Amino acid sequence: MEVFNVTERQEEKIETYPYKGRHLPVKDVWIRWLSQAGPEGAPEYGLRFFTIGPSGEIPIHNHFYHQTMYILTGSVKCLKHDPQTDQVIEEHILGPNDFVYIPSMEPHSMKNLSHEESVTFLCCIANVYQEDTI
Repeated sequence: MEVFNVTERQEEKIETYPYKGRHLPVKDVWIRWLSQAGPEGAPEYGLRFFTIGPSGEIPIHNHFYHQTMYILTGSVKCLKHDPQTDQVIEEHILGPNDFVYIPSMEPHSMKNLSHEESVTFLCCIANVYQEDTI
């Protein structure tokens, strides 16, 4: 057993997210890895603590792993995009105690709706291994 406090984990700024061969800019987003199991770089399981600063954004992206995000503080718009056209096909406003499941390879993005307060959320991932790359 290992016991930690979230403040004991290093906070790292996320600068870009890859999507369809491009690296899209991320606006004011920070991550702390709380736990992970499996190979480094592609864990089979991971729990992460995210902070999206005021007006911050995570651009459209997708990934092989399944993801569940549980909102702790703030209000965030979560968008589902069409995998062919990248157009928004669904959007939801999430707040404290809301959560969203993102299946493997589903294009999605997020935006903090506040210009003054941060959004924080927990993100649990479970990797799906495939030979192909994103």
